[in-house]
Amino acid sequence: MVKGFRLFCLLLGLIAAPVAARAQVFGQYMGAQVVPVGGHLFGGYLQASQDQLGLLAQLRLSFYPGVDFGFHGGLTRIQVGSTDRTSVRIGGDVKFLLVNRGAMLVSAGGALGVETGDDFSVLTLGPTVVASQRFPVGSGAITPYGGLGLLFSNLDVLGEQDTDFSIPFRFGAEWELSPELKMVTEVQLRASDQVNDDFSLAIGVNLPF
Repeated sequence: MVKGFRLFCLLLGLIAAPVAARAQVFGQYMGAQVVPVGGHLFGGYLQASQDQLGLLAQLRLSFYPGVDFGFHGGLTRIQVGSTDRTSVRIGGDVKFLLVNRGAMLVSAGGALGVETGDDFSVLTLGPTVVASQRFPVGSGAITPYGGLGLLFSNLDVLGEQDTDFSIPFRFGAEWELSPELKMVTEVQLRASDQVNDDFSLAIGVNLPF
């Protein structure tokens, strides 16, 4: 356990050292574990920052060992220019389990997302990686995680088109209260992002079924 935790810290340090980034387009919301074949996971999250407040849901499923897919959708109230607008978020990602050392996992994949509203549209995609370590606590467990991604965006805001390369970093923890209920808390730090705030907080639940 101690050796695995040291390896996890080393991997997380290597991830965080060069740049700060996020694992999925809208958020990580879970560790590096993948959904088992034939299994499913539903999640719901509230995300807040200085200029944004939104609700997002995801559905994950798997058809092949060590690989799962996520589908994301939700609504966000976001300040664009001097006015507040409601945007729709739709996206998806794929995740491959690369390292499985018992409680310590590393996964990689890619994500694609679209956010659109009145005079506002953002298309984002890029590769992803996430590492996590599960620690038993009583009858449950806690799983801290951290992720890295390189995200490229095409922006169309108030009639002006541009491209953006963002490198946000997201870290958080899943609190396993029971096999069917996991609470999630996530802090999101974004570097070089022209649309989103530099800091945001997300809370929610994951419900495997």
